[in-house]
Amino acid sequence: MTPQAPLPEQLQRALDQKSVALQRLWDSAGDLAVNLLIAAVFVVATVWASGLAARIVRRAMQRLPATRDDATLQGFAASLARYSVVIIGAVAVLHRLGVETTSIITVLGAASLAVGLALQGALSNVAAGVMILVFRPYRVGDYVTLAGKSGTVTRLDLFNTELIDADGLKIIAPNGKGFSDVVVNYTDIPNRRIEISYQMRYDDDLDTALEVLRSVCAAEGRLLPDPAPWAGVTELGTSSITVTLRAWSSLAVYWDVRFDLLRAVKLGMDRAGIRHGYPVQITG
Repeated sequence: MTPQAPLPEQLQRALDQKSVALQRLWDSAGDLAVNLLIAAVFVVATVWASGLAARIVRRAMQRLPATRDDATLQGFAASLARYSVVIIGAVAVLHRLGVETTSIITVLGAASLAVGLALQGALSNVAAGVMILVFRPYRVGDYVTLAGKSGTVTRLDLFNTELIDADGLKIIAPNGKGFSDVVVNYTDIPNRRIEISYQMRYDDDLDTALEVLRSVCAAEGRLLPDPAPWAGVTELGTSSITVTLRAWSSLAVYWDVRFDLLRAVKLGMDRAGIRHGYPVQITG
């Protein structure tokens, strides 16, 4: 058998270089696959650890006497712990993928003005959340009107306030609305005034209508004696007279008392022969 002739030196060198390049490409692909796998593990671990940190903080605060009954502070602290772990995990993932975190910080520092403008809304909501936690215009469990929506506060975190309205709908409002806008808190008060108006006809007896309102108040034992109930004329309309009852009750029974008074006023007016005034349209 005739031995093969050796390859030319230039061709052999080219084949060796190609083999080295392929080996380096294979090694790089292997390193990238390993880094991606480790980064995926870091992401899963970060998600798990953030939830665990939030639960640990919440449970720890539930055991402390000073914060045991403060659901607002518990939720805010748990949210802060969760986002802190997420930020640390994100930095670790970027570092594992070969991204120099110091370079990122340098770039962000150089572009601080643009970043600040881009994150102005989010950062203001975080600051507003801290101020809400300090000044307490509302707490978890309060019934409030916030950003034009009414509902019970169920959650307060770094960015948003969550409400559940009377229809069971979830309402999410940014914390900035809760601190810079008008907030009506219906819970953080001991007593509340009830106002009921009734429109009667001009040809019915006014004194009898006012006496019906006073007798309704006298029969309702859940009204507060101070301030005392008041009944009087509040408007003289084109076709009816408006008589109004104003009385105070404790917040715990406000709605029950209001509904019962509405029913009692209607029945009392019917028994006294006081008819409801309707708009009259004159044509001619």
